[in-house]
Amino acid sequence: MTTALIVIDVQHSFTQRPTFETDGLPAYLAAQNRLIEGFEAAGLPIVRVFHVQPDATGADPFSLESGHVRPLEGLRDFKADLTVHKTRHSALVGSGLDVWLTQRGIRQLVISGIRTEQCCETTTRHASDLGWDVIYVPEATLTFTMQHPDGSPLTPAQLRARTAAVLDGRFARIMDAEGALLAVTQEEAAIA
Repeated sequence: MTTALIVIDVQHSFTQRPTFETDGLPAYLAAQNRLIEGFEAAGLPIVRVFHVQPDATGADPFSLESGHVRPLEGLRDFKADLTVHKTRHSALVGSGLDVWLTQRGIRQLVISGIRTEQCCETTTRHASDLGWDVIYVPEATLTFTMQHPDGSPLTPAQLRARTAAVLDGRFARIMDAEGALLAVTQEEAAIA
């Protein structure tokens, strides 16, 4: 086993923010759940990452005390090989994830989760810079409308396309869920 699926910040916390949008949610969950199902079927490790913020009052939906740091409704139930909490954009900063991956000989990561241009992209760049081969699956990432500095909207589709363009060939291979699963199973079979 040299490949791990990283499921980043797929948590209920986002539903508590005014920026949460459900338009792309069903398609995202279908792709995310397909990756999880494929990794389970292949017996490959899956890592769950939760973003947490310190806030003893529980007012921040990303604080453990809020009760919102739990899997997003609609996410396939799975047994994570590792669950980590992060407080930074990259899942590799301060979470111990890098050590766990290295100790297990994981050489390739498949990145998925929430938000496309934020934690997923940042983790991809960081992982690549640290030497991991990365497959980035845009359809298995979710994000929400943002605004350009001039106030015009930047849609989730535009954010996914932009992120794929800047990562492709430099930091990751860009694939859809089926392509990623096919590549991973073929690569794992070649190693076995």
